[in-house]
Amino acid sequence: MAANSKEAEWAEAKKKCKLNVETLKMAREMGLNPRSLIKNIPNKSEQWKAPVSDWIKEMYEERQIKASKKKVLKEKKEIDSKELYLESDKAEAKNKY
Repeated sequence: MAANSKEAEWAEAKKKCKLNVETLKMAREMGLNPRSLIKNIPNKSEQWKAPVSDWIKEMYEERQIKASKKKVLKEKKEIDSKELYLESDKAEAKNKY
């Protein structure tokens, strides 16, 4: 029963916000709530506000950029820690002899 109501909310958000399948998938992937999408539909007096589909796409791109930067930093830290480990092994080997 709960799944049907959630699906109905997503269908309503898709219709009211004029979202396509791709944008809807992005919103779900980011964990957005369908009610929050409906609340963010720009009013006629809010012409500064971007359409919901543009807003979702921009937010998705920003999150993807952040995630890729985070991944690169994590990989760099792993490489640095491996290099430090290898250097300490070499120093220990020199001290033994």
